[in-house]
Amino acid sequence: MSHLHIQQPDGDAAFKDWQHVHNVIIPTHLLSLDEVRERSQRHHLEVAYLGDVLVGCSTVRPPTDDSRTATVIARVLAAHRGQGLGEELYARGLDRSRELGAEVIETVVLSSNEEGLRFARRHGFVETERYLLPGDTIPWIDLRLAGA
Repeated sequence: MSHLHIQQPDGDAAFKDWQHVHNVIIPTHLLSLDEVRERSQRHHLEVAYLGDVLVGCSTVRPPTDDSRTATVIARVLAAHRGQGLGEELYARGLDRSRELGAEVIETVVLSSNEEGLRFARRHGFVETERYLLPGDTIPWIDLRLAGA
């Protein structure tokens, strides 16, 4: 049986894998490879494989100097959902955010991602804001972990 392997991207192949998952799940905000590399300097990125098959990625935006709030985002490709992979990515992101000193945990989900919204709500996140970015037609939803 294959096992889940999660790692920080450490080269172009892994950065491209992270980019692929992000761009499939967030088609309204496609990132270039350079943008992914730049994000990896500011955020903690991970990419997940089941055996040698790409299944997902995650992002932890660490707390800033003036905030104890971190953002945890777990993404799993549609064909691999419902197998607990998102649970593991989310748990790792939550642990990482707390290691970085976060006291408040948030996430952000594209409103068209109904499975992602259900996942967030099932894990105790409540909606705090809906908004459109310039040029977008699909709203983003910010959510905060209740009691975090």
